[in-house]
Amino acid sequence: MKKTVLLFALLLALISCDKKSKIEKQVEEIPMEIKVVRFDKAFFETPVSELPQLKKQFPKFFPADVPDSVWINKMKNPIWRELYSEVEKKYSNFEPERLEIEALFRHIKFYFPKTKTPKITTLIYEMDANTKAIYADSLVLISLEMYLGKTHKFYEYPEYQKQNFEKNQILPDIVSSFSATKIPPTRDENLLALMIASGKELYLKDLLLPEYSDADKIGYTQKQIDFCNGNESYMWEYFIGEKMLYSTESKLANRFINPAPYSKFYLEIDNETPGRVGSWVGWQIVRSFMKNNEISMQQMLLMDATEIFNKSKYKPKKNE
Repeated sequence: MKKTVLLFALLLALISCDKKSKIEKQVEEIPMEIKVVRFDKAFFETPVSELPQLKKQFPKFFPADVPDSVWINKMKNPIWRELYSEVEKKYSNFEPERLEIEALFRHIKFYFPKTKTPKITTLIYEMDANTKAIYADSLVLISLEMYLGKTHKFYEYPEYQKQNFEKNQILPDIVSSFSATKIPPTRDENLLALMIASGKELYLKDLLLPEYSDADKIGYTQKQIDFCNGNESYMWEYFIGEKMLYSTESKLANRFINPAPYSKFYLEIDNETPGRVGSWVGWQIVRSFMKNNEISMQQMLLMDATEIFNKSKYKPKKNE
């Protein structure tokens, strides 16, 4: 009997691997050539006297209501120039990143065939943690100053934010921005709807970034992933016991969905928790739904959160 079970498990694994390899082979065959424009280089290596020519070359980056003095000050400012120097040290050769972005858009093209091949523009913006990478139809903007590594001297941010200022977060950030164009805004404001919306985004990363770890997809450390895996049942029992799933209390998003140093159960264990555990649980619900239903990912993205939950057959892993 044990041998039969083992053989069956092995057969399922082989079928799964074969299916995955078929998909990846199809993805690899998709023609794709991503072009990168280094606006950061152009801006900081252009003499002030040639600013008018630079503005003509990149009109979208120079709003008409901003005087030239602002751009000249930034070009000359020692701190901005030092920041550019740090970016150049890390990304003087952007080819490895270009190839990774190309692979990402092959996956996007496989699942969303009508997607345009975008042009990638790198820049040094305003060190804004909320606009690290932006997908905008035929354009992707990447603020390279936000990917210098979590220990970089220029970062005066909380640790939970700095841990995602790494090179390996460029692609997950692009997918997060891309997902906003494919996942309709939720009509409900309860916790379950917010959890499922986040779960949809993270499930997209499962498909579009198959080589990435769960930790990299959600922006956790491995220790934080281990916490969620080991306490999934406890967290679920808490949400159910406190009758939170259909609650529209405004504070719940900050407690369990939005980036934060930790989640707020208002228990002694809080400091051990990562932020966004509600998003992580929503991810597991969406994964369970896709596993237990014959439906395309594109259809799932359009579905109502309650229907996804009711049909997910979600059962949290037992506490370790």
